Amino acid sequence: MAAETTAVENPYGLSTIWEQGPVSQTIFVILAIMSMLTWFITITKWFEQRRLKKQYAEIQKEAQKGSFWSGNLRDNVSKLKGKDNAYRMIAEEGLRAAEHHEGHLADQLALHEWITLSLQRAVDSVGNRLTSALWFLATTGSIAPFVGLLGTVLGIYKALISISAAGQASLEKTAGPIGEALLMTAIGLFAALPAVFFYNVLIRVNKDIMEKTRFFASGVHSYLVSTTRGKK
Repeated sequence: MAAETTAVENPYGLSTIWEQGPVSQTIFVILAIMSMLTWFITITKWFEQRRLKKQYAEIQKEAQKGSFWSGNLRDNVSKLKGKDNAYRMIAEEGLRAAEHHEGHLADQLALHEWITLSLQRAVDSVGNRLTSALWFLATTGSIAPFVGLLGTVLGIYKALISISAAGQASLEKTAGPIGEALLMTAIGLFAALPAVFFYNVLIRVNKDIMEKTRFFASGVHSYLVSTTRGKK
């Protein structure tokens, strides 16, 4: 006759956290939100970086043909694709600066300084857009392990209370709190590790994009200074 088997509820599952009260539930929700936002921000920033890379590649392709910097810059940048093309915005800022360098401004700032300031503001706006929301990844990577540790400490504390109330270390009394403690540590690390990794990767790619952006702005500066002086 086959021996009967009874299903034993897993004391170390995620349901354990939900059964330990509102404090544990709150910590779990905070870590879950941190993890979801980390992935959302990472994916969003990856698409943004990819778009800027494609925009710069388009400029490089035109520059290799020899027509981008040798022709009319305004006409060339107007042909750049994309509704929110960062490099078109930088070039247009430089063109506006060159056109509005007149009156008392000419006495205060030289043409190349005036154009440099305008281009720098445009480049900085691109950098600010790239780095926006990355603070959340850095914050998550820093505090998520400690939030998980708080849940771990609370789980161990509840286990000790159960042992004290029972007068002995009963597995039945301590399995839930211990399971909560172990899961909180794991969830905290699960939220923190991707945040730290993606933050470093995104920062490295941003550095490369900004280097190319400054190189492009330098080209716009040289073009505007030389052509504006040639008209005088």
